[in-house]
Amino acid sequence: MTALLETHGVSKYYGEFRALDDVSISLQEGELVSIVGPNGAGKTTLVNVLTGLLKPSAGNVFFMGSDIAGVGPVLLAERGLARAFQLIQIFPRLSVAETISTAVITRQRKRWKLFTSFAADAAVVARVKEIAEIFGLHSRLHVTAATLSQGEKKLLDVASAFALDPQVILLDEPTSGVSTADKHRIMKTMITAAKKSGVKSILLVEHDMDLIAAYSNRIIALSEGKVLADLPPKQFFADPTVVETVVGKRRAH
Repeated sequence: MTALLETHGVSKYYGEFRALDDVSISLQEGELVSIVGPNGAGKTTLVNVLTGLLKPSAGNVFFMGSDIAGVGPVLLAERGLARAFQLIQIFPRLSVAETISTAVITRQRKRWKLFTSFAADAAVVARVKEIAEIFGLHSRLHVTAATLSQGEKKLLDVASAFALDPQVILLDEPTSGVSTADKHRIMKTMITAAKKSGVKSILLVEHDMDLIAAYSNRIIALSEGKVLADLPPKQFFADPTVVETVVGKRRAH
């Protein structure tokens, strides 16, 4: 089976420092794959390479069979790979509807309409309402984004990425700053939304090991720029050396 997203021997150098060293990973259709590792392991560099922000010093990056190394996140989103960031990317003065509509308009290549009233475009309005419904934001469409709760802001950020109709979505710390009680609700909402929206696979960068254990099909652990492990959750958490490297101590069961 051809991988949707994959790297072959990717390395990234900064002078003598190797942020990534011969990294080969893959993401298949139907998978939620998590990337974990201690600070400085190379997670951010790998994500930036995968999303076209950085060009690797060596190796190749393929998305749906095409080399995408360094193409940039905008062109990559048009091809079907979208990223939701750790830091909330919403525009605080826009309403929920306006925020989602900017992504819908971009996806439909109606950029010239970005600063006109999206309400005049029935197709855009319908899609905005559909996405808001999926993410439980339908009652908040006319609310200013700045007034949303932290959890709602996270959902809005991810909803905007989903509005680009991606084949693959990369979620960068989607629950950071959110209360423990809300973390599972947000993850379940995102996974349900992915199924409803036709997203084929999810790549997740996350620190919360309980979430990693609950939702991953595979876990890729990085350490010092190299792939330390690529395992299903059961085998991953059964390996004390890997777990201690990633989280600094053995995980209680």
